[in-house]
Formats: sequence, C-alpha cells, structure tokens
Amino acid sequence: MKFPSALQQAVLIKRYKRFLADVRLADGSEMTIHCPNTGSMLNCAEANSLVWYSTSENKKRKYPHTWEIVQDSSGARIGINTGLANRLVAEALERGKIEALTGYEKVQAEVKYGQEGSRVDFLLSAEERPDCYIEVKNLTLMLEPGLGAFPDAVSTRAHKHLRELMEMKSQGYRAVLLYCVQHEGIQQVKPAAAIDPQYAQLLKQAKNAGVEVVALRARFSANEITLEESIPVSVE
Repeated sequence: MKFPSALQQAVLIKRYKRFLADVRLADGSEMTIHCPNTGSMLNCAEANSLVWYSTSENKKRKYPHTWEIVQDSSGARIGINTGLANRLVAEALERGKIEALTGYEKVQAEVKYGQEGSRVDFLLSAEERPDCYIEVKNLTLMLEPGLGAFPDAVSTRAHKHLRELMEMKSQGYRAVLLYCVQHEGIQQVKPAAAIDPQYAQLLKQAKNAGVEVVALRARFSANEITLEESIPVSVE
C-alpha cells in the first residue's frame, strides 16, 4: 500500500486523548497530529520516539497530519494506523501474496455473518469450495525481542469474533483468524494471556475446533507498507 507522498519525520512528545499526539519537527517547532489508533498502544508510544506522519489534502480537516509509523527503542518500525490493516490484507489477497488463501474467485468485505451481529472482514468464495471467513486483527505489541502478542488490552470484541469463527467452522465453512503484524521486529506471535486470559483460552479453543490462525508481517519504506512475510503463531 503506497502513500500518496513520502511520509515526513518528527519526534513524539506525547500521545493523549486517544486520537491526538504532539510531535516535534526538525526545526524545533511543535505540532498536533491525528492518532488513528484507539487501543492502548502498549510499547508503541514512548516519548522521544521517531515517528512518520502523512499529510491529507482535505482542507476541512482540523488536524491534516496523521501518525502512521513509530520506531521503537530497538530500531524496529511499527505501523500504528489500525485502519490500514484491512487495506493491507485486501491488497495482499488481490496480489496472491497469502498462499493459504489463493484460488478464490470472489472477495467481499464487511459481510454480515454469525449469530452475534458481526461483520466479517473478508468473505472469500469460489465454485466447489466452501466459503472462507476471515477476521483480521492488527498486531503491534512486542512483549520481548521477537515475540509479538495480541491483544494489547482486554477485547470483548475479539472474543466475539473468535466465537463467530468457531460457529462458521462448525457449519462446514472455512474460518481464518489473520494477524496483520505491523511490527518489523516481531518474529513469532502468541496470545497475550497475561493481558486477556479469556482471549487466550478462546484462541486455543478455536484452533482446536479447526479455525486457521495465521500471521503476516508488514514491510516498511518511506512511502509504502506491504504485507508479505508469514511468521509462526503459537496458541500456547
């Protein structure tokens, strides 16, 4: 996924009110930018971190700049814009970059499904193949060098999606939980059991019920993020 123009650099002062962040520019001036991440951003919003931001041409926006990437203390870049996760996955599906999910003729987004009033992120279909339901989760939390975990806060919504996927699998469909890992330092993924033990239990239950669990790591450049490399997931 390419940005319309190259991202600009700044230094993070602080993130606050969930949707805002103050940054310091190269000339020493300060600016408030939009933070497109409503989560806890655990380990992703440390003061004095190098950040990259995009600029919108929409003159009606109060904050025309959007925080896109941060660099952590190890030097790894992290994509903090949760709104990009589904776009990255959609592009990877279109380009056939997710080997386990190739061979489908139709891709639909945000389709109503399940028994709990959900919308699945992607529904893949093809003749003579069971439909494939895909839930995407953006993952940015690195607990220790190389080890990523989800979620970074208790998520009842994520619990619901696991239950919905298990229900689809029980009906004979294919069900996939896909972690979009926007952190180039993460080498493997596991549930964050210490943060959300119920999610960890449900994930293990889902895997045992036949729900496929995969993770793809993003690659970053000055004006592009791509989702290409598969990394292992443990449910233990």
